[in-house]
Amino acid sequence: MSFAPVVDWRPAAAVPAPPAIGALPLPVVGGDLTVPLVTGEQVGYVNLDYAASAPCLRAVLDAVTTLLPWYSSVHRGAGFASTVTTELYAAARREVGDFVGARAEDTVVFTRNTTDALNLLAAALPEDTTVVTFASEHHANQLPWRRGRSIVLPVPASADEAIARADDALRGVSSRHGLLAVTGASNVTGELWPLSELAAVAHRRGARVAVDAAQLAPHRAIDLDALGADYLALSGHKLYAPFGGGVLVGRGDWLDAGRPYLAGGGAVRRVTLDGVEWASGAPRHEAGTPNVVGAVSLAAACRALGEIGMSAVAAHEATLLDRVTRGLRAVPGVEQLAMWGPASPRIGVVTFNVRGFHPGVVAAALSAEHGIGVRDGSFCAHPLMSALAGAHAPEVSGGAAVPGAVRVSFGVGTSMADVDRFLGALTDLVARGPRWRYRVDGGRHVPEPDPRPRPALAGLLAGGTTGAVHGLLASDLAPCQALA
Repeated sequence: MSFAPVVDWRPAAAVPAPPAIGALPLPVVGGDLTVPLVTGEQVGYVNLDYAASAPCLRAVLDAVTTLLPWYSSVHRGAGFASTVTTELYAAARREVGDFVGARAEDTVVFTRNTTDALNLLAAALPEDTTVVTFASEHHANQLPWRRGRSIVLPVPASADEAIARADDALRGVSSRHGLLAVTGASNVTGELWPLSELAAVAHRRGARVAVDAAQLAPHRAIDLDALGADYLALSGHKLYAPFGGGVLVGRGDWLDAGRPYLAGGGAVRRVTLDGVEWASGAPRHEAGTPNVVGAVSLAAACRALGEIGMSAVAAHEATLLDRVTRGLRAVPGVEQLAMWGPASPRIGVVTFNVRGFHPGVVAAALSAEHGIGVRDGSFCAHPLMSALAGAHAPEVSGGAAVPGAVRVSFGVGTSMADVDRFLGALTDLVARGPRWRYRVDGGRHVPEPDPRPRPALAGLLAGGTTGAVHGLLASDLAPCQALA
């Protein structure tokens, strides 16, 4: 007898006919959030920090809410809820694979995030592999490869130089295997990398290509087969599904031959007192109870973006990007950072400095005085920031500093009104200076004093509490932060 699940993780309200471009921005959880200012007012929150963690799509939350009553163990449970959950997990794997254009023979491994996925791939590399990457990469696409033989190329001055440098480096690789690990879009400047050309160069030299798509996937359509990439990693929290899911998609031979990423239940076929027969395919690297909610939320985000159309997403962001870059050029003292110049194609990420202002003060004042969330620091890309902003780094005392900057980033939930509020606030800040005092605490600038009341979230923050939460360490506050 054939079986059809009685639950669909795609709630009816989240499966309309594909909307037109005019339907953007899409509804996101927190889109109507109000936040306090240090001056006592309450204002609508403007989130321009999508590149760090994008808000949850309303359609994703609906899917998770639909799933949770059915949530149960996967793969071996006899209960009906377990059967349904197992089918949902498999359906989510197919959905995510389809979203990135996975080939029929590719393996789709659910992970925690991009960092986890790239570490998994690094652990599975065959012996005698040389990895080639660039100094412009996020730390997640630099540090895992340092455990083996690796070549780090300097920050290229153009896309053409990136292709030429990769070609030269791979031509000189004498190891049995080669891997070119490169980002799809810079998390610092938003600039798009020439992936098809890099993949062609790598394959001509007998190497494979791994793409860090953490920033690319929320902004552009991806087709692994058309790109010629061999592996791809992305994060749910960048893709409007902040439930702890990520994915590594790619060719299964290295993954099947590599040591299982985690040793434990689910990754085995058979265990004896003195031996183990490991599973192949995705289960080999998914030991333990998987994050079904993270996988389903990631799949729901992929489906929602697929229905709106990634071309519509790109067009929406291009309009916002044009407004942001034009507006920043009109603000005195603002310098936008780029590897390859202002005309290089990019996603909705813009990084800048303001002459005479520490980036931490700019970010803190935008938040505390205007209710606008941006990010400052070095964005987990220290070598790139040193190359881009070294000559414009704020003066510091005591030791070498990692240069910092301010980053605004946006996506499908961003409106033109959000962008205009940011530009107006920055113009006011540059013209008049901060209206509040700020001090450095744990590597970041914070209001002094900070009278903003915190919400009593599940009792974790006591209602009415103001200022910093006691007991936080500097490492809790400012990972990958530029030194102040």
